[in-house]
Amino acid sequence: MLDDALKTLFHPFQAGMLAPPQAPERVLFLGARTGFHLPPDWSAPVHAVQGFRPDFLALRQAGVNVTPQAESSGHAAALVLAGRHRAENEARIAEALRRTRVGGLIVVAGGKTDGIASLRKRVGGLLPLAGSAAKHHGVVSWLERPSDAQARAAADALTPEPALVEGRFETGPGMFSADGVDPASRLLADNLPADLGGAVADFCAGWGYLAARLAERGRVSAIDLYEASHDALEAARRNLARMGTGIPLAFHWHDLAAEPVAARYDAIVMNPPFHQGRAAEPELGLRMIAAARAALKRGGRLFLVANRSLPYERALEAGFAGYGEITRDARYKVLWAER
Repeated sequence: MLDDALKTLFHPFQAGMLAPPQAPERVLFLGARTGFHLPPDWSAPVHAVQGFRPDFLALRQAGVNVTPQAESSGHAAALVLAGRHRAENEARIAEALRRTRVGGLIVVAGGKTDGIASLRKRVGGLLPLAGSAAKHHGVVSWLERPSDAQARAAADALTPEPALVEGRFETGPGMFSADGVDPASRLLADNLPADLGGAVADFCAGWGYLAARLAERGRVSAIDLYEASHDALEAARRNLARMGTGIPLAFHWHDLAAEPVAARYDAIVMNPPFHQGRAAEPELGLRMIAAARAALKRGGRLFLVANRSLPYERALEAGFAGYGEITRDARYKVLWAER
């Protein structure tokens, strides 16, 4: 559980194994989430980094100083909250090495079921660990940031090699479908109607595959991309720029489940998420459908792809003037609806 991982991360400070950082020193918190509590004798300001828009908004609401990307260096300490994606965890540790000063403290923690033991072994193979402890169903380890040359070598080793999907799409660690085009998105793109055009939005745009396919269509006059992952949206920006579409593009770092969309569109395409962590939550997709309905012009059309088992048809019937199915395969279905 996330709360347990947060407790594990701060356990060495709570238990007296590590001295809590003091002002005016600064602490970087990579992968920060809400719910953490600093020890009473901790006075150093914490700069949280969180690129997932819902978590960013929750941190900001809680009064935490948070940005989607790290913005400064020379920190006395860095905290890394590890998750399920190994490459993303390693990239965060590399970021911590680059942004702490020599002799600074780097603390990494995560849940046992999320592969924290293998992550500790990986880091320990590159740099000497100063300590480690198991608590709250997780493991926390810490190290002293070495010389610039050593830190740079370790950070480079932990940073994944850049790769292009299909030779043209840049992705990154932790992004949805980072290793290849999602088959559901491909099914949707391959079955969009020939007359789709006008001002179009790509909801849950990821690193820009659907938007790129839209840009290749002659009838589309403008594309707006909405995505909750800041890193994925920036990758989409670079991918579309590389294409040189000539079509007006706009990129919105946005939580479609919580933040209203101001613009109105002739059409919206989307491959909505239906998982939060490990648990399936079809309600997420229903919120995206509601957001799409609100953002469509009257007569505007929605095109979405979903797992065949998800009951989105009832929401389309209730909220739209008409709806139907375009195609399906063994796993997915492509649906349309008109406002």
